[in-house]
Amino acid sequence: MKKMIIGNLEACHLPELGINDLHVRIDTGAKTSSLHVDNLKRIKVAGRPFVEFDLHPDIYNLEQTVHCRAPLHDTRRIKSSNGEVEQRCVIKTLLQLGEDQWPIELTLSNRQDMSYLMLLGREGMGDKVLVDPSASFLINGE
Repeated sequence: MKKMIIGNLEACHLPELGINDLHVRIDTGAKTSSLHVDNLKRIKVAGRPFVEFDLHPDIYNLEQTVHCRAPLHDTRRIKSSNGEVEQRCVIKTLLQLGEDQWPIELTLSNRQDMSYLMLLGREGMGDKVLVDPSASFLINGE
């Protein structure tokens, strides 16, 4: 399989969540991928655990909100970049970069102090990409 070359920042889509053109920070130092969400709630749908949350896909337009619902895949103890360990909800969803898409796990967190709403970690990259840390926005399958 030919691997796609991505930069340190890319625009991705999360089609199952209805999110397009989300800027994602590529982080080879992070094992897991994470997504900043607001108003995270655990709910039951037909007896199964789900999560509901809000996302502001455009950091320059906080009025724009996407309300999402997804099955709860797992909860995990995650050590954040500042060294704190917290329990996070995990969902499984499709990531689309350019023309390619594949399932990834995303931990849901409050990243409001971060510049980017999503980090793509090593597990989410899998064997599908090579990272050029000197470039940004190399994928133009928009």
